[in-house]
Amino acid sequence: MGKNTVVRRFVQVYMGDGKGKTTAALGLAIRAAGWNMKVGIIQFMKGWPQYGELASLARFPEIQLVQTGRPDFVKKGSPLQFDIEEAQRGLELAKKWIEKGLFDIVILDEINVALDYELVELDQVIDILKKRPPFVEVVLTGRNPPVALLEYADLITEMKEIRHPFQKGITGRRGIEY
Repeated sequence: MGKNTVVRRFVQVYMGDGKGKTTAALGLAIRAAGWNMKVGIIQFMKGWPQYGELASLARFPEIQLVQTGRPDFVKKGSPLQFDIEEAQRGLELAKKWIEKGLFDIVILDEINVALDYELVELDQVIDILKKRPPFVEVVLTGRNPPVALLEYADLITEMKEIRHPFQKGITGRRGIEY
């Protein structure tokens, strides 16, 4: 391809009850950084400072990661005003990054959960995707994405849980689950 060739980028959704949605998106970010692509990651509903990816991705100057949310879990059906404000902060940042084409890839980690918990509106997300330049790839992760979002996506991957140590009461392990 020539220097001035625009590569068509897609909207991807990583969904399902299985482990690996965020991990797959972060793997894509690292792969892209290996090709000197700029990657912006916004983690919705993740304000906990001890995720292993925070330290790892800080080593990649091509990758910028921003967390929105509090350092504990949001209860579905009764979010705090803070939860809504944090999700909206993430969405405004996503809008800026995507519409201005500041990154080759923008990952909206757990945006599907923010939609499911009604912290952001589907119309807001679809509007941002519609205004996306054709050279910006967008990845949306999380459980329970709305059907309308799936209809808009170019690529959908579902992670299906078959067996998980959580079923035996084993908690998350540093470096593996977080």
